[in-house]
Amino acid sequence: MEQIDLRELNELIKRALKEDLGKGDITSEAVLPHWKRARAKIIAKEDGVLAGLFVAELIFKTINKKTIFTRKKHEGEEIKKGTVLAEVEGLASDILAAERTALNFLQRLSGIATLTHAFVKKASGLPVQIKDTRKTTPTLRQLEKYAVRVAGGTNHREGLFDEVLIKDNHIKAARGIEKVVKLAREKIPADKKIEVEADSVANVAKAIKVKANIIMLDNMSMRKLKRSVGLVKKHNQQNLRPEAYIETEVSGGVNLDNVREIAELGVDSISVGALTHSAKALDISLKFV
Repeated sequence: MEQIDLRELNELIKRALKEDLGKGDITSEAVLPHWKRARAKIIAKEDGVLAGLFVAELIFKTINKKTIFTRKKHEGEEIKKGTVLAEVEGLASDILAAERTALNFLQRLSGIATLTHAFVKKASGLPVQIKDTRKTTPTLRQLEKYAVRVAGGTNHREGLFDEVLIKDNHIKAARGIEKVVKLAREKIPADKKIEVEADSVANVAKAIKVKANIIMLDNMSMRKLKRSVGLVKKHNQQNLRPEAYIETEVSGGVNLDNVREIAELGVDSISVGALTHSAKALDISLKFV
C-alpha cells in the first residue's frame, strides 16, 4: 500500500459506491430481512496475479465497519483458478451492497497486475525495468500504478508534475531538440533528469549531443533501435563519469512477443502503455456459502 493516499482512496470509494447504490439497493431491501446475516467467499475464476484486495476490504468496511473481511491471499501473489482470495461475513444486504464495486476494483487491478507480471517474466534475468505510462483510467491512476508495482513493474512518472519528458510536440513547438533542452536546463532544477523523446536515429544523435539524461526511443523498428542503442552505448563508453551516463528507454509497439528481444539490446527500461490501457480484467466472483 506504499504511496497510496488513503484520504483520496476513501473519497474515490465513496463516489464509486454512490454511483452503484444511488438511493439504495431496492432488490435487497425488498427481499432480505435487515437482520439476515451471511458468509461469502471471493474466488478467482482464472489464473492471475492478485492486486487490490485491500481496496475490496475498504469498500466492505465503508458500507459497514462491522463486516468481517478475512484475507486469504497476499497482494502480488500468483493465484490459480478456484483460489479463495478472501472471506466476508456480515449482514447479507451489506455484503451485496459492496459486492459489485469491490469486485470491479479487484478485477481491474488484478488484471493489470497479471499483464504486468507477464511482461516482467518475459524480461526476467535482464537488467531492465518494465515501466507503465500515464495511459491510465482517469481518477484511478494511483491504484493502477500500485497494481503495476506489486507485480514487479516500475512506475514511470505519476503525472506531468514530477518528471521532465520532452516529447515530439514540445520539440516541434520549441523548434528543435537543441533549443528545447537548453530552455529546460535554464528553468528546471539541476537535480531533475531531462528525458527526450526521439523517433529517429538522427534525433538520438542530437539528444546525445545536448546531453539529455534519458533518451526515449519511440516507435522505432528493431533495426533503428539497434543503431540508436549503439550510439548511446558508444557515448557511455567514452564518458565514464556517472553524471555523463545516458539512460535508454524504449516506448511504442512493445508487446509480449518482442519485449524479450528489446530487453536483450541492453536498454535501461521499457515502457508499456498496455499495462494499464489494455489489461483484461481478471475474472473474480463472490459467492454466498
